[in-house]
Amino acid sequence: MHAADSATDVRDELLTLLARQSFRLGSFRLSSGGISDYYIDCRVTTLAARGALLIGRLVLGALRADGAEVAAVGGLTLGADPIVVATAMASALAPPEIGAFIVRKQEKAHGTGRRIEGAVRPGMPVAIVDDVCTTAASTMEALDAAWQAGLEVRRVLCLVEREEAGGRQRLREFWEARAGGACPFTAFFTAAEVCARHLALEPRS
Repeated sequence: MHAADSATDVRDELLTLLARQSFRLGSFRLSSGGISDYYIDCRVTTLAARGALLIGRLVLGALRADGAEVAAVGGLTLGADPIVVATAMASALAPPEIGAFIVRKQEKAHGTGRRIEGAVRPGMPVAIVDDVCTTAASTMEALDAAWQAGLEVRRVLCLVEREEAGGRQRLREFWEARAGGACPFTAFFTAAEVCARHLALEPRS
């Protein structure tokens, strides 16, 4: 029986799961090409039953607290996939429901040829999510696809921000150039937070 009911409890439990299951120390090559002394594989947590439940609650709670009133949440495959499904399922348990959509890395070469999968339509208010923000490249790719599809992006959320490689700044500049105004970006955790919890749970000798 779990007792993570409040937003604070949900966040704290999810932070512990990320620190215990997704965080690794060592030498790793990132998708950006850089080398890091740690790696955060959020999918180990987002694809776990308890992790998905907590993430759905956290994202849905944040959207409702902000008054974003989005009709769907989506992001670039693969990192965003479990997050958008978890959020949609959480909304089914606590209506009103919101939909989920997935942005392909390229358009389908067959069938409808769509790049976005899901019940979305031009003018629909949506949120874009991602698991980890380093350079923000995948987030910007999802944003570009959403705008090309005529969607109205009201929020941009990521699970963990690495606070390096200028991701937040690049995302801000990209948003300002395309949409104007301040980018409505929120990161639930920083890599430093996850690292600190990891070390607290598994102190190094």
